[in-house]
Amino acid sequence: MRTTRVWRNTPKDAILLALSVAQLVTTLWLAARFDDPSPAGWAVGTALLAVMTAYNIIVISHLFTHVPWFVSHRLNAAVSLLNSVNIGQSVQAYQLTHVRNHHRFNNDAKSADGTTRDTTSTYRDGEDGEHAPLVPYAVGGALSSLLTRAREVGQVVRLWRVGPAETALHALASRREARRRRELRQIQADRAAHVLSLAVFCAISWQWTLLSYLPAFLAALTMVNVQNYYRHYGANPAERAADSVSHYGRLYNLLTFNDGYHQEHHLSPGAHWSRMPTVRERNRDKLAAQPRIVSPVPAMLGFLDRRRPLLHRASSAGAGADSTGGTP
Repeated sequence: MRTTRVWRNTPKDAILLALSVAQLVTTLWLAARFDDPSPAGWAVGTALLAVMTAYNIIVISHLFTHVPWFVSHRLNAAVSLLNSVNIGQSVQAYQLTHVRNHHRFNNDAKSADGTTRDTTSTYRDGEDGEHAPLVPYAVGGALSSLLTRAREVGQVVRLWRVGPAETALHALASRREARRRRELRQIQADRAAHVLSLAVFCAISWQWTLLSYLPAFLAALTMVNVQNYYRHYGANPAERAADSVSHYGRLYNLLTFNDGYHQEHHLSPGAHWSRMPTVRERNRDKLAAQPRIVSPVPAMLGFLDRRRPLLHRASSAGAGADSTGGTP
């Protein structure tokens, strides 16, 4: 009997799908039970929603944008819709801006024209070759994203299609016509799913949407920006094998599907999450060839890494190596 292959890489991705469904169910439950909560109840519910959303952006949707889970385009499109609701933005748009911009330019420093090609680079708003300050990068970036999402809500007038003024998305979309149309249609569908989910949330409890969902969403965006900041803070953008920061804690990588292998992820962004240790081993000599940063804490807690060298300032000044005193 011939069997039809469903999973593109491994059935283990079903865990990520289950987490996505669980997040949506939990979100609906939080909205439904929001009826004059105590301050503690509001705080716990809002914090839970913020953590779930940040985790989805950092881990679940991030992994999906690099390596979709299913063989079927339709199943992948359905996952994109599901997680666009969970992360409050189009997963397909996230794929274009992250995979085709960030992973092309890898948190580059400013060039002679005074800007960066990576639109999310930590150097983009910095001065004198430095990273931007953390608070403007994390909080300012979150507020900017929130305003962008608000504008997308207003795009109902064109049924959330990617408009002609959205030049960045048009530039990042595939040059192959059939794939380009599919990607732009998926962004439209993702945006519609997100906005319609907001309508459902408001119908269940507009008070929850205003007082819990929106603050949680802003907090999640801030956490995501903190994560990205310390994934690159102090790394050397001029060295392909030292432009990111990894964290090899076993518990963290178990809970986040090897998210800590960020330098390895930069070297092989198309590799499945389960193969990150293999990517590390395959590139061991390359990784050991120059000083690089290995953080003793996950990127979200990067501000605790007080001994982190600043390799971006000068390769000679960073000759000492990583946070543990040597190159792994």
